[in-house]
Amino acid sequence: MADPRNRLKNTNDTPTPRRILAPMSAAVIIPVKSFDLAKGRLADTLADEDRARLARMMAGTVITSAHELDVYVVCDDDDVAAFVADLGANVVWRAAKGLNQAVRDGIEAAAADGHDRAIVAHADLPKARDLRWLADVEPADGVVIVTDRRSDGTNVMSLPIGTPFDFRYGTGSATAHRDEAQRCELPVEIVHDDDLGWDVDVPDDLVVFDSLTEQPHAEQPLADQPDPSDPRNPS
Repeated sequence: MADPRNRLKNTNDTPTPRRILAPMSAAVIIPVKSFDLAKGRLADTLADEDRARLARMMAGTVITSAHELDVYVVCDDDDVAAFVADLGANVVWRAAKGLNQAVRDGIEAAAADGHDRAIVAHADLPKARDLRWLADVEPADGVVIVTDRRSDGTNVMSLPIGTPFDFRYGTGSATAHRDEAQRCELPVEIVHDDDLGWDVDVPDDLVVFDSLTEQPHAEQPLADQPDPSDPRNPS
């Protein structure tokens, strides 16, 4: 399978408003838990309000990296719903039943709107800049898995809608999802991407903010946040 990232090299495309279907009818699915409950493994490093601010900032970064692609955020929190709606995302309100079910619910909503490909992305990718290269995969029934930098988890996955694919998020999900694609007889490729491969789960992951020259953020909701240049600083 050819690397779909090559299709966006040297592009001068201008983003268009949301709710206009992309050529391949791809949609981005992002499950987002309550900002106040997110990133519990950082509790010994960041204060509660700083963890919430970090989670909000990263979610905004991932949403804006979709550019003109439709975004469906699966959540069960009023603050999250209001935040993502302000960024132009579609809110899929579902009671929390785990990540795998949240992904299925988001894809179901996207399919009902006519989309035939899902780009499933985690909400904690501070280096995310452009998800559009995952919208046009060849062959059309291909699955692309973008692993975390440890080659264990699935940070982003692009797959066709309407297959019996069973999501298996958790430890070792990159391998599990590859095996599931093969079970469904779908062409599959595992991709390592420097930007999408960096998620934030443990304190060591925060080092990413030392190397970013421009702090990732969503334009409007974070404009009034104090000192967004480093989430480790007190708010």
